[in-house]
Amino acid sequence: MTESTTNGEHLALWGGRFKSGPSPELARLSKSTQFDWRLADDDIAGSRAHARALGRAGLLTADELQRMEDALDELQRRVDSGAFTPIEDDEDEATALERGLLQIAGDELGGKLRAGRSRNDQIAALIRMWLRRHSRIIAKMLLGLASTLIEQAEKAGRTVMPGRTHMQHAQPVLLAHQLMAHVWPLLRDVERLSDWDKRIDASPYGSGALAGNTLGLEPVAVARELGFSKVTANSIDGTASRDLVAEFSFIAAMTGVDLSRLSEEIIIWNTQEFAFVRLDDAYSTGSSIMPQKKNPDIAELARGKSGRLIGDLTGLLTTLKGLPTAYARDLQEDKEAVFDQVDTLEVLLPAFTGMVGTMVFDKERLEAEAPTGFALATDIAEWLVKNGVPFRHAHELSGACVKIAEDRGQELWDLTDENFISVFKDFLPAEKAPQVREVLSTEGSVSARNGKGGTSPLRVREQIAAAKSTIEQLRTFANSISDGPAYKTPESLLK
Repeated sequence: MTESTTNGEHLALWGGRFKSGPSPELARLSKSTQFDWRLADDDIAGSRAHARALGRAGLLTADELQRMEDALDELQRRVDSGAFTPIEDDEDEATALERGLLQIAGDELGGKLRAGRSRNDQIAALIRMWLRRHSRIIAKMLLGLASTLIEQAEKAGRTVMPGRTHMQHAQPVLLAHQLMAHVWPLLRDVERLSDWDKRIDASPYGSGALAGNTLGLEPVAVARELGFSKVTANSIDGTASRDLVAEFSFIAAMTGVDLSRLSEEIIIWNTQEFAFVRLDDAYSTGSSIMPQKKNPDIAELARGKSGRLIGDLTGLLTTLKGLPTAYARDLQEDKEAVFDQVDTLEVLLPAFTGMVGTMVFDKERLEAEAPTGFALATDIAEWLVKNGVPFRHAHELSGACVKIAEDRGQELWDLTDENFISVFKDFLPAEKAPQVREVLSTEGSVSARNGKGGTSPLRVREQIAAAKSTIEQLRTFANSISDGPAYKTPESLLK
């Protein structure tokens, strides 16, 4: 059923036992070039490596191999320039590219490339190649965002802010400590990508449709030419499993969640009621009807797009859950989910980083709010513990101090010596009780929390240094190249 394509007519990669071509309805349903054409560069690289394997196996002569590589180079040039694109009748990018190759190389030579491979192992390899490349792009962006947050933490210095649990004032913390709490999840997202890359670094090329091939091809050599360090251990698993695509999808969704958590804080901090932060005009928008509005659109979009990223993961997992253990056409649905996630993150992260890098904190307001809402109550309880009071009683005594202040509309530091003496009388001497004022300051509170991972200035400086070191280590992965020698860039082709 395969037809000559030198005239640009329809090409199918299957046929023979069929009396007719697919119905128009089936053709429309099967079509995937609208989203999988982005795999064209990877496909051409795979074809180049596969052609060399055919040459090593004696299935292409030296002259045929040279002409095949020349034809693939020309096809790459046409794809890069836009001179060659899919047509309506092309079922998928593989069909389109074979049509393009046959136009250049002719049916006799071009038709030899398909030997020993199937679209099943071909597409399984292509999605791995594409995701490995984009994982490094996303990793660089995440490290850039983490570095920007660290810069804000360093600028914050010893500024104290109200730390919250349940969105209620809890304990004072350094602003830098709060910002660093968002750095570590981002670094873990990059660590996940780096760790995931170790598992997806295996080529399914050579698996064929299901069971391998009988043509004596060298899948290990093909793997190395495509940037893989090894070949999948099982041909069925190599062609049919998409758990590693789903794992990438989870990392992308988790990244979206981490961005959304920071977004929620920025949105709240940017309200008039909080007024902790001001966003730069270049990273905000206004209202079409209310002239005074300055909206945190980037943070809101990040918060919204996290739902989209989660939806992509959910849809992919739902597709995979009921498949038998071999290739099924359902797996065509594996690509759009992760393509959408990559597109979303690669446009979101630069804007998000710009917003974070240009926002300005109102340090005076943060300092003023830090101790309010009885945020030093825990310090009173712990001071009592240091003075021999069991914590069960210390907790109750501190709560009694809060009740007095609350009833009077005061803060804890407004209580008199007599108030403290009266509350602590059953546990401390009268002359000792007023010394509790030693801990009724935000500076004293944060400095006292000096354990590893705490909010004291010393510990925050330590974690900033540790985060910077982690970023430098992760740059090794982010700056690495997953492409192998079978790839040729447009620049190299034009030399």
